[in-house]
This record gives sequence, structure tokens and C-alpha cells, in this order.
Amino acid sequence: MGLSYRLFICLLLWGGTELCYPHPLWLLQGGAHGPVSSPQPVLVECLEAQLVVTVSRNFFGTGKLVRPSDLTLGPEHCEPLVSEDTGDVVRFEVGLHECGNRVQVTDDALVYSTFLLHSPRPVGNLSILRTNHAEVPIECHYPRQGNVSSHAVLPTWVPFRTTVLSEEKLAFSLRLMEEDWSTEKRTPTFRLGDTAHLQAEVHMGSHVPLRLFVDHCVATPTPARTTSPHHTIVDFHGCLVDGLSDASSVFRAPRPGPDTLQFTVDVFHFANDSRNTVYITCHLKVTPANQAPDQLNKACSFSKSSNSWSPVEGTDDICGCCNKGDCGRPGLSRKLSPTEQLLTSQQQKSASRKRRHVAEEADVTVGPLIFLGKAGDHGMEEWTSAAHSSMALGLGLVVVVTLTLAAVVLGLATRWRAVSYPVMCPV
Repeated sequence: MGLSYRLFICLLLWGGTELCYPHPLWLLQGGAHGPVSSPQPVLVECLEAQLVVTVSRNFFGTGKLVRPSDLTLGPEHCEPLVSEDTGDVVRFEVGLHECGNRVQVTDDALVYSTFLLHSPRPVGNLSILRTNHAEVPIECHYPRQGNVSSHAVLPTWVPFRTTVLSEEKLAFSLRLMEEDWSTEKRTPTFRLGDTAHLQAEVHMGSHVPLRLFVDHCVATPTPARTTSPHHTIVDFHGCLVDGLSDASSVFRAPRPGPDTLQFTVDVFHFANDSRNTVYITCHLKVTPANQAPDQLNKACSFSKSSNSWSPVEGTDDICGCCNKGDCGRPGLSRKLSPTEQLLTSQQQKSASRKRRHVAEEADVTVGPLIFLGKAGDHGMEEWTSAAHSSMALGLGLVVVVTLTLAAVVLGLATRWRAVSYPVMCPV
């Protein structure tokens, strides 16, 4: 009875029965209808009165599964259904007017819009994340005007797969490399006096070309970046301040590519701390590849020979703020007029809206770096090893001589007893 009533309402409003059934959410090339053969991270079904969203736990396509508890739907953060048959997907089933979904009435359609939100949280006591924050927009279009021809009604919204590709998430990484930068370092062990070679990367997928920067780096004896003691390596939006001390830490120039940035750090340990481990946490971010580096997006190294800062790319003046210790927003030192302040505020809001669906920055940690001792102790260790070997050889010789003397004495005693007590035979 309920289905017949809804069908009658559809006939009155739209004039055709074909509009009362779900429409496909994809378009193949040439306008043909059918499912996409390749697996999709998100599938959306716009039903008559319900929205069904199926999310693959391999959401980013990297093999690392997202946790269902990190996924919510809509402004009211509706939770997914409990999966009983498989752990590979997460499903949401909500009414079109639930979870804070918005509805918009246009001349041709009713548009229901919401978004899928991935908000990762640290696991346990760790302060690092291995996946990015993500917000995927979702829309369902229901036509308001009927089609009395025999032609199929085409979907009126942009295919969802196109949206997913345009909002593909970025994967940031920070790795320890061998001295020739060709491969990742096999072991994380160092001696004081060695140099650690670090390589920061961003994997863009089908994203537009981007340029990677190391905004801030801090070293701690544990993975938590807020622990004490700590040592700042990179600060002020890309100034490698560790090179100001007695270290020779620098960014490597030229960089291998816009998506990669390499730098070296002289190995150290924390004074008055018994732990021999060091973790390095860096805040990485990206800008469009065609955007010129500035005070907020730069990679600057300090040269002791020239007593000056120099950038990996860009003009030298972008590193001038490294000496001041204040690299705020460039170009705002003078007082702005009310009109300029309004335009600047609008530009910032526009940039914030553009960044809402793309994770353009992330905190990445490498470690532990394990130090074994000072480089000057090599000779002492070799002398100690030689002394131990000599002592072992001397003890061995003493044992051999002692056993030999014991055997000789035993043999002489046996012969003396044989001579002292001759055997008498009867005649």
C-alpha cells in the first residue's frame, strides 16, 4: 500500500514512473550506463527516501585500512552501521533528511547534499597519524521534471568517481637514507659524529603538481613531539636552525624534484638523558609547483663560511627572516587600508575553503635513531678488544702448560712405583 501511494505521488509530481526509481551514480564514456569495473573507495546509492554510502576501508588505496570509528557522515557526524559479514567496507544508511543533510530546490531537481568525513585519531599513547584528514562531498539529484519520451533519463550530477580523483589525498613520508641517497638506510644505528640523511616526500597520485616544504622539525627522545627534552632542527617555516650551532646540517640543493626535499643532520644525543634514542618529527606541507617560494614556504640553510642564509630555490631575501626569528605572512609589515584588509580577509577565507577537502600538510615522524657512542672511542674499543684477546690467549697457554706438566709428573710417578716394587716369580 505504501509503495502504491508513493508511486501515485511520483506520477502527480513528475509525470513518469521511471523517475520514481533510483538512478545510477556513474556515467561510462559515451553515455552508456553501467557499474565501473575498477574498485572505488566510495559508492553512493540515492534511493527513494534513503542515502546509502559504502566506503572501502582501503580508502586511500595504500593498503592501510582506515578505522570505522574514524568515519562519520554529515554535519551531525552519524556513525556507520556495524559490519557483520565483512570487515573490508563500512556502510552508512540514513534518510535523506537525516544527519543534517541539506536540501536545495532548483528549477530541474531536488538536490540533497552532505559529506563523508574521515577524522583520524592517534592510536594509544602515540602522537602521530598515518592517514590524512579527508572530507568528501556527496550529492543526490532527483529530477523534478518528467521525461515522456522513450529515452533513458541521464543522471544530472557529476559522477562521484570524478570527485574522488580530483580530491585524491596526499601521502607524506620521511625516511632515513644511505649516504649516496640511492636507497633507504638499512639500520637506524649511528655514532656521534655521523650524519643522518633524511628525505621528505609527498606522493601526489593524480593530483596537480605540488612543491614540498619542511615547515618545522623537532627531535625528542620519544615519539611524542611534546616531550622534554627536545631540540629544534627546522623552524620559522623552513629555516634549518640546527646549522647555526657547531653542526653542518643543510638542505641539499638542487632538490631531486618538486615533490622531494633532502637534508642532513649531524647526529646528537640529549645531555643528562640515559636514553640512546632520538625521534625526529617534521611538519610537511605543499604548495602549487608554479607558486614561487616565499617567507612562509621555503627551504633555507645557513653557511658558516659566508655567515649567511641561502635558499634551495627562490630569491635570497626570503631567508632574511631566519636571522630575525620571525617569518610571518610576507608583505603585511605596512599598515593596510580598510579596503585592503577586507580583500585580504576574503582571500584567506577563499583559500581556507579550497583547502577544506585536501590535506595539504601533515606531521611525519622518523625513528628511532639509535646512537652507539662517540666516534673518538673507536680506538679505545679496538684496544680493549685486543687486550681481551691477548688475555684469553695467555690464559689458554697457561692451561695447556699446566696440563702438560701434570701429565709428565703423573708419568714419572707411575714409573717410580714400578721400579720400587719389582714382581717376584717362584722358581
